[in-house]
Amino acid sequence: MTLDATDRRILGALQKQGRMSNSDLSEQVNLSPSACHRRVQRLESEGYIRDYVALLDERKMGVPTTVFVEITLQAQADEVLDAFERAVASIPSVLECHLMAGTADYILKIVAEDTEDFARIHRQYLSRLPRVAQMQSSFALRTVCRTTALPV
Repeated sequence: MTLDATDRRILGALQKQGRMSNSDLSEQVNLSPSACHRRVQRLESEGYIRDYVALLDERKMGVPTTVFVEITLQAQADEVLDAFERAVASIPSVLECHLMAGTADYILKIVAEDTEDFARIHRQYLSRLPRVAQMQSSFALRTVCRTTALPV
């Protein structure tokens, strides 16, 4: 399926406000409500729209501290990578884990209440990850920009 300009307008609008009614969406993208609904259903069934979520405020949820952790493993055999990925996926405070090219094998994005809470997360989870050779943590001082919207 190829996305046309109308599909892209729909995706752009839904990325900004996913709870928008079909009526409001159809008006915003200049389509009839029924045509708009059909397009959204097609975008969902084709997998362009994966999920609808609520984005929570970190401060109000009590986890305003963001920490990026670079991890280098002892080896990069498939079984080592698989074991690490299974273990890291079970850590509740890890928002993202990326296999990297470069100096570190993985980078994690972790949220915590504060430095003391991160120390607990480190002690309880990170220090127990399998086959870790080196770990370096960097605390974010301030978020300059952030979006969940992909370019359409």
